[in-house]
Amino acid sequence: MDVGIQVIFSSFGTDAPDSQVYSEEIRLCLLAEDLGYDVVWPVEHHFNDYSFCPDNIQFLSYLAGRTSSIDLGTAAVILPWNEPLRVAEKIAMLDELSDGRVRFGMGRGLSRREYEPFRGIEMDESRGRFDEAAPMILEALETGFIEGSGSFYPQPRTELRPRPTRTFKGRTYAVANSADSVEIAAEIGARMIMFAERAWDSRMVGIQRYRDQFKEHHGLEAPPLLTCDFIYCDENAARGEELADQYLASYLGSLLDHYELMGEHFSKLVGYEGYGKNAEMMRAIGESGFLKGFKAANAYGTPDQILTSLETRHKVLGSFEESTSFRFGG
Repeated sequence: MDVGIQVIFSSFGTDAPDSQVYSEEIRLCLLAEDLGYDVVWPVEHHFNDYSFCPDNIQFLSYLAGRTSSIDLGTAAVILPWNEPLRVAEKIAMLDELSDGRVRFGMGRGLSRREYEPFRGIEMDESRGRFDEAAPMILEALETGFIEGSGSFYPQPRTELRPRPTRTFKGRTYAVANSADSVEIAAEIGARMIMFAERAWDSRMVGIQRYRDQFKEHHGLEAPPLLTCDFIYCDENAARGEELADQYLASYLGSLLDHYELMGEHFSKLVGYEGYGKNAEMMRAIGESGFLKGFKAANAYGTPDQILTSLETRHKVLGSFEESTSFRFGG
């Protein structure tokens, strides 16, 4: 199994200064390489304690100089917040600096608290911006030239320098928690990223749609998806259960607050209708009900319990890649 470590840069629930957060996350990334992890996955988030890594490509450029073998993945570059030309340039440069260790993950953003400070970028436009930018960037990384004629990113044909020298096919990922995102991930040939937030068997409809669409577009079986867990590990099962409750509940509180997941605004936003339906469900079951499903979806406990949880998931999903978060919730 391909196993990575996800880096979320959170100070929620602590009084840690930002510099301490970065020092701790860097230490974990370097340890991950020593322990044999396959890839490090920093997020992109802005402006508050929930998570603050405004440029994960820049962070990975730093890690490229501190590491030698671990892959460097973006989880994810939020395309509506970034100019496609600059994304393509920076990814190509990072791949050159790291000798081909980059995995390029993309997303479109879910928090209106992050969208609002970006002048001139409306959350209503995220679906259109992502769908226009993603193919432009991927084509540029394959050909060395970027161009576009869409309404958001009209781009004269321009050469990337340094020129990309390796294909990104098989190294491309896309966050896909909504039906529209599932379809575009399959269309552009990206592996699907899903977070452990509810029962995995309840998500098989979307996963199967992705697999069907991928085969229709590319004539190939879809690659394994990437699942992302918030993991608490302890040698003592009882203590592991107790502290998993504590830290997962704290993290879920930050998640619900940051994304306003129970908010009514999603149903009024173009491209977020599915999240509007999810918000209705969450309001019906309440935070405690959502926490129960959230905890059950994540792997935690003793090492054996965590392995058993992942083996059970394999029986539901088939082969998958795993991304692990160990620093969260305070």
